[in-house]
Amino acid sequence: MTVKQLRAFIAVAQTLSFTQACEQLHLSQPALSLAIKGLEESLGGRLLIRSTRSVRLTPEGESLVPLAKRLLAEWDNTEELLRQRFTLQLGRLAVATMPSFASNLLPPALMAFRQRYPRVNITVHDVINEQVIDMVRNRQVELGVAFEPEATGSLTFTPLFVDRFVAVVPADSLLADRERLDWATLLTHDFITLQRPSMVRRLLEQQLENRGIVLPTAFESHQLATVGRMVASGLGVSAIPSLCIRQMQELGARCLPLVDPVIERAVGVVTYGTHELSVAALALQEVLAETPRPPLPAPRR
Repeated sequence: MTVKQLRAFIAVAQTLSFTQACEQLHLSQPALSLAIKGLEESLGGRLLIRSTRSVRLTPEGESLVPLAKRLLAEWDNTEELLRQRFTLQLGRLAVATMPSFASNLLPPALMAFRQRYPRVNITVHDVINEQVIDMVRNRQVELGVAFEPEATGSLTFTPLFVDRFVAVVPADSLLADRERLDWATLLTHDFITLQRPSMVRRLLEQQLENRGIVLPTAFESHQLATVGRMVASGLGVSAIPSLCIRQMQELGARCLPLVDPVIERAVGVVTYGTHELSVAALALQEVLAETPRPPLPAPRR
């Protein structure tokens, strides 16, 4: 059966007239007759009995009417739903993003997206960097925002900006009066960091190890917010991506430029290989591409 054949059959069944059905469907008599004949052949029997004066349904034709109406209604609903998704009048999208991006730069991006496409709903999976990569690789989400993976494999990484790590110190610390800090000075204080397998922790350890510096750890936590609270409380110091600066300041800590070495890492959109994204995912990726690089801490005056 085809949709065209079913529409032809319903038009004839409702009007009991080939002439009226032709006018309704804007078809010629031969084209309508061919559609009905094709439907009957595909089903294996007559649906209509046609004479020079009248058209009537066979018992099989009568049984097909409600089924055909339901099939056509479902087809029309599906067609309209897909049309709305393609035009972003309707849709749903799932994304994964590391907490540092989710709590700082993602909200304004989602606000911009919502203003453009108010009927597209987004589910945000706020998970650690490694889980973002896994969720994209396992096709649980269409796209994720994370640090550049060490090995992309089946993934595609599209950079948004290069993030730079900054020092986090207690606001009442003597270090807070510095214009910048070097790692040697920072590590003379108790260091607070994220627990493994955090990408932030691994990146710091790798970069410092290249300089012959061992990263000492006094306190560890799973969440950057907890790290910030510990620093603000005077338990020690830390180093975090610059996109978390505002979050650290809101918690009561102070952020300073961190040098010798400067540690940077690209942040971007992770997608699954050459898999074609939905229209909604492409639209969100376009909005994310407009994300400004997070500002570095201003020098103290």
